[in-house]
Amino acid sequence: MAAENADQLLQQADAIKYANNGEFLTLLNKLDAQSGSLTQVQRDWVEYLHAWQLGYRGEYQHALAAFDALLAHTQDETVRARARISLIYDQVNAGHFEDAFIVMGTVLESLPRIDDRDTRFLAFDAAAYVYSRGGEYDLALSYVNQALAMDPGGRSMCAVRETQIWILQEGGKLRPDDALIRQGLDTCRQVGATANANSILLQWAKAFLHDDRSADALKLLEKNKPGILATQSSALTSDFRSTMAQAYLRTGDLADAREAAQSAVELANQQDEAKSVADAYDVLYRVFKQQGDAAAALAYHEKYAAADKAYLNDVSARALAYQMVHQRVLDKQRQLVAANVRNQLLLLQQQVEAQTARTRLLYILLLLSGLLIVGGWAYRTKRSQMKFQKLARRDGLTGIFNRQHFLESAQDALRECAHHAREACLMVMDLDHFKSVNDMHGHAAGDDALKRTVATCQVLLRPDDVFGRLGGEEFAILVPDCPADVARRRAEAMRESVVASRREGDAAADVSVTASFGVASTKDCGYNLATLLAAADDAMYAAKRAGRNRVEVHDATTAGAGT
Repeated sequence: MAAENADQLLQQADAIKYANNGEFLTLLNKLDAQSGSLTQVQRDWVEYLHAWQLGYRGEYQHALAAFDALLAHTQDETVRARARISLIYDQVNAGHFEDAFIVMGTVLESLPRIDDRDTRFLAFDAAAYVYSRGGEYDLALSYVNQALAMDPGGRSMCAVRETQIWILQEGGKLRPDDALIRQGLDTCRQVGATANANSILLQWAKAFLHDDRSADALKLLEKNKPGILATQSSALTSDFRSTMAQAYLRTGDLADAREAAQSAVELANQQDEAKSVADAYDVLYRVFKQQGDAAAALAYHEKYAAADKAYLNDVSARALAYQMVHQRVLDKQRQLVAANVRNQLLLLQQQVEAQTARTRLLYILLLLSGLLIVGGWAYRTKRSQMKFQKLARRDGLTGIFNRQHFLESAQDALRECAHHAREACLMVMDLDHFKSVNDMHGHAAGDDALKRTVATCQVLLRPDDVFGRLGGEEFAILVPDCPADVARRRAEAMRESVVASRREGDAAADVSVTASFGVASTKDCGYNLATLLAAADDAMYAAKRAGRNRVEVHDATTAGAGT
């Protein structure tokens, strides 16, 4: 009877751990009190639930140690699979991306031995989660579809719908009027999965912001604020505060934007690589900038730049970790093929020893062929590694430096200029009314406009100029050994070339775009990249306010006034 009661408590605790974490802890305490009368498998389940709670509270390092300890001794296949699935989430949150992909492979390999339907479903859901964090959105959605095909219903259907909506939002494919949002909310609310429903609401608000419907986003966030803040997940509440800060800022409520952003930073649990932290610092920078506090704005811009770089490093690390693990799998397969080739060659060698000189010559030729094959595999592996390194440095659409590598290369160039006391300038370029291009002509035309703009500007660059995409339609160019008046003329030439780059006769490319430029010089701003970026950004926004399609040079004598 005691064992039956323990099984019921375990099932109930596992079912409500997300929906009612307080009641979950109460049930866990009851199970701890019965520890002496539990079977080994039941004790393993209790140990699993304790480890899960550590990860839920954001104590990822402790959770990883607890799961490792459990996996070291449990013999139950279902417990092992569930522990590994939960371990994957904590490994991703702790930044151990390569370990997460390795464990995910182990879980998928073990599925044929798992009879528990819920565990198999959770494995597909976890695969969708971890591969989406590695930037493999199409692969992740394929696992979502496998999970949905199982028609799990109830809380499990809620979990996979949440994952599906997150992947679509992260990949920029979620629209505020998407029927999947209401579908997911209804599914989660019907089973009382409050945490999952709150996560979907947050993705919905982000979709509103992405669609420039800030008022709708703010209305949704304020309506659901009490329920979301009641959760004990620090990551969720930090992301909520950061999203709300962005909505307040875009609707002109600077005081509430500042308070929400500061709260987001405090709640981030020191996850410096979290996007919510970078977004919150960006809000604080813009709030103080609009309030005319240049010193505070600059300080927060530097924190934003550091947090954004950490986030981009985190994104690159995840993508690179996936590629490395994937490459290891391919290497292992090639090694097996190579070993098979070597075995075959050895067999041929034994046969050739009993044959004539002509047969021996044939053996030598076969051996050389095998070596060429192995050498070819090694060459392809090296080329793949070089390709991954290049992808980590380049913007996928335009082929120029991505934000992370631009910041590193520009800082190196500035150090060189500072060492030789040579003047350098930084240009910031932003395409005018670019959202209307996407809305009126579609994203394909917008992508073509971005690529044409980059190609047009590249013609006017020198070999030592550093050209990078900061994000969206915003670009930056560091020009060493260049005074401000020369930089202005070069920016004017680029601006005119952008206007003239429209191509006739191609409907996808027949889109006219203009650009606003801001120029800042080390002569006025010094050799600190963050200061130069902030100054050039100010000048670019001055060009926007002055009518767009123009070049403005940062004026140190008026900086901070009227901003």
